[in-house]
Amino acid sequence: MTAVRFRGWLCLLLVCCLPTQLLAQPQPQPLHLYTEEYPPINFSLNGQPTGLATEMVRAIMRRTGQNAPISLVPWARGYQLALTRPNTGLFVTMRTPERERLFKWVGPLTRNVTSFYALRSSGLSIDRLEQAREADEIAVPRDWYSHQRLLAEGFSNLTPVTGPSQVVSMLKRGRVKLMVLDNLSLSALLVQGDIRAEEVQLLFTLMYSDSYIAFSAQTDAALIRLWQRELDGMKADGSFAAIYRKWLPHEPLPDRVEP
Repeated sequence: MTAVRFRGWLCLLLVCCLPTQLLAQPQPQPLHLYTEEYPPINFSLNGQPTGLATEMVRAIMRRTGQNAPISLVPWARGYQLALTRPNTGLFVTMRTPERERLFKWVGPLTRNVTSFYALRSSGLSIDRLEQAREADEIAVPRDWYSHQRLLAEGFSNLTPVTGPSQVVSMLKRGRVKLMVLDNLSLSALLVQGDIRAEEVQLLFTLMYSDSYIAFSAQTDAALIRLWQRELDGMKADGSFAAIYRKWLPHEPLPDRVEP
């Protein structure tokens, strides 16, 4: 028997001698992270993910010794992956009653105020949901928390689009007269959409919400505890505040994160 054949036979013998339970044991799935174009919280720069939440997530991974890829995808796709794939995280995700049992949560990262907006030149005067429900088409990002909330409120005049930048584009082109977005992303999105801030009018506020990293329900609970502990540590040692002020220098820190 040649040396090569002997080594092959020996490897086969060792595998056959392993306990059946060990051979059948599934290998843990690697961690996958997804985000979307939502400046300045998370977005792409020169093809790479960046932004406030992206820096937070990378800092947590450094502290935990992990190194998972971060993929930028349309929100609806990332949301579906986080719903169905084990060890999958999606950020940032607004934590709402409708989503509470669908995910495991690490956060909060930001506090957002979501409102109805229109161009001042439209002359619209809407200050409550009942009026908005009877208005012309309203642009919202597909499967966002705001889209889900308005559907639950009985809105049938929604125009869901791929992401927040498309919402602004539709408003600028006159495709819609109303849009629903949040305060933290509005300024960056208006710059991208070539709309001056003074051209846009806040009509009324829809909701307040906190953003989190949402992990699929099948994700190991130990990973959730580890990430939450490290995020809490960042809030205690001031590193959270440093990242937040870098990206949102004119916004107050969320409650209970001051070092």
